[in-house]
Amino acid sequence: MRCSTDKFVSRLLVIDDEPGQLALVERFAHPLGFEVTVHTGGREALRCFPHVKPDVVLVDLGMPELSGIDVLRAIRAADSECQVILMTGNPTVDTAIEAVKSGALDYLGKPLDFERLRELLATVRERIDRREQLLALDADVAEAFEFHGMIGRSPAMQELFDSIRRLAPHVRTVLLTGETGTGKELVAKALHGLGRRRDRRFVALNCSAVVEALFENELFGHVRGAFTGATETKPGLFEHADGGTLFLDEVGELPLTLQAKLLRVLEQGEVQRVGAVDGRHVDVCVIAATNRDLRTESEAGRFRADLFYRLSVIEIRLPPLREHREDVAYLTAHFVRECADRLLRPITGVTPAAERLLQAAPWPGNVRQLRNVIERVCILSENHILTEREFTAAMSTASPPAEAASKAAGVPPDGADLLSTAQHDQVEQALKKAHGNKTTAAALLGMSRRSLYRWLDRLQIPK
Repeated sequence: MRCSTDKFVSRLLVIDDEPGQLALVERFAHPLGFEVTVHTGGREALRCFPHVKPDVVLVDLGMPELSGIDVLRAIRAADSECQVILMTGNPTVDTAIEAVKSGALDYLGKPLDFERLRELLATVRERIDRREQLLALDADVAEAFEFHGMIGRSPAMQELFDSIRRLAPHVRTVLLTGETGTGKELVAKALHGLGRRRDRRFVALNCSAVVEALFENELFGHVRGAFTGATETKPGLFEHADGGTLFLDEVGELPLTLQAKLLRVLEQGEVQRVGAVDGRHVDVCVIAATNRDLRTESEAGRFRADLFYRLSVIEIRLPPLREHREDVAYLTAHFVRECADRLLRPITGVTPAAERLLQAAPWPGNVRQLRNVIERVCILSENHILTEREFTAAMSTASPPAEAASKAAGVPPDGADLLSTAQHDQVEQALKKAHGNKTTAAALLGMSRRSLYRWLDRLQIPK
């Protein structure tokens, strides 16, 4: 929610069993720019807490059903970023110490010192504003270090960018190696965009997505009558990319028979359409990419050694995300801003706890996985700052290693219960956004419809 000045409204939750005190605080806090929600009991307030999403909570210590300390601990476990102020009519040193140890921002006696309360609320607002500024700064820094769609301030990424700049004007054949999700196609496009062929076509083929029987036809084309159904002559991707760049992603998936023909094209600059007698000259820069170790594959006889040596004249290795974790904050800020703009949502960034979680996560799917998780949370979240709890749920839905990452990032001991609750909320939000349509909800969550049904059973959500 935004007010007329385009600043986020800060939310204050007040919990006290005295209605007069609630009304007094509400009248006081409204002019200070706070959206105020009041509750007369701790249990009711905690049930509504995930929907209110307050920035600060003012809670009475001595309520009958649930003490203020219990409410404080529950809130701090659910949202470590939320600030809690305790108040009581019987202040003592011991309770003040216990409150601070439990994570309270401060401890006020009754009748309230409204000047002190004003200072505390101003402190909370300043923290929020400062956090917003830092999030915007991270996104601005990310844009400043953007290189052809890639983000990286770390030495590893700057070295990669320098290699691309140096090599782009001169390469004819390049092999890109690295794990899945490290951005090999972005590097290929950067090499093309900075090279001498930038004004010609960039053609991409994912070798793992083509049926083996159609590989030759896809790459080299065919002449009319070459096979049943070949009613007209069709040029292949090599001819389509003539003068430009052909990007062969997952080149390790090429069948051995086709590897020999690819080697012939690289060495002679000539393709032969299926069914043709004569060859055709092509001038193509070939950039191949793989997440396999082609040296090992060639030693095992699964990839031609001569083709490997021909492709790897220039080899560029892309580092996995775990080797440049210092870029996670900038990548996160960039992806959040990108998603917020696309979804037309007022999302500014992530909480410090969420940032620590993302920083510590293993990211086996690298930058692509980070981006997908952020996009999933942006779609499902109703917050303007994304929380640790939302990311924990999204990461556990996306991949099993998220639980280990949560522990590494310091999730509380009762994190399993919080995780289950967060997953439940995430799935219910997706179903709500999809108006109950399971296929649409599964797409929002980034899973198959069958997987969604398994989660509905596991979380005991009625189908």
